[in-house]
Amino acid sequence: MTQTVSALYGAYRPINEAFHRALETKDPKQTKSLALQLHALVHPACVSGSSEKTMADYVSDYMFAGHQGDLVPRQPWETDLHYAGTDQVPLVWQLWHTARIEDLVSNILLANQSQIFDDRWQTEIGSPIRDTGNALEPEEIIQFGNAIRPEALHAYMVAVGRNTREILSNLKDEELFQMVPEEWVMRIYEEGGVTADLRSVWLLVFWGRLTRAGMLETPLTNHFMMHLPPCLDHLPILPA
Repeated sequence: MTQTVSALYGAYRPINEAFHRALETKDPKQTKSLALQLHALVHPACVSGSSEKTMADYVSDYMFAGHQGDLVPRQPWETDLHYAGTDQVPLVWQLWHTARIEDLVSNILLANQSQIFDDRWQTEIGSPIRDTGNALEPEEIIQFGNAIRPEALHAYMVAVGRNTREILSNLKDEELFQMVPEEWVMRIYEEGGVTADLRSVWLLVFWGRLTRAGMLETPLTNHFMMHLPPCLDHLPILPA
């Protein structure tokens, strides 16, 4: 049965509210459990093994139907502190941006291990960049959208999502509300995850101020609710 946009958002909200309460009370088990539930709702269903199509599934299906270059608002402009190259992006950029950030944060900052993205993935996806794409100018972002191979990007999204769920499941309770070493944060820059452009490198300052639990909120769950709704709200993907 086809979903509606409002029903998809409605399923997310109460779990997100409970997740915020768990963060405030620093309940590690509830925080991880609810983060995994939210993560499932904003990733392709195959990532968590769900039988229900998710927001990410509907946006991906629309991308596969030849709409990867359709322009949508990037996200609420004030949310991004004006640190962006453009406020209009191709649909496919939203999926790249969220997956790249998740890969960098989950592997480097949560687990201090290698990110999934490498030369092979870059070749398969067809991306002209290795970073999150924050600072791309309007002409660059159109070229980026046209270059991406949707099937390969989707495969990368799935690989990243499954890997994150494994990391979250194995995260120790005592680690959850700790901050990570500065050198881990700097690895993201050293490995090309962000560029020296102010509109990109500010992410390191943001992530460097978070505990691991804070990272579960942004970017590993709520960040997707900044970037999937612009696709669902501004394109004829689903009824409202």
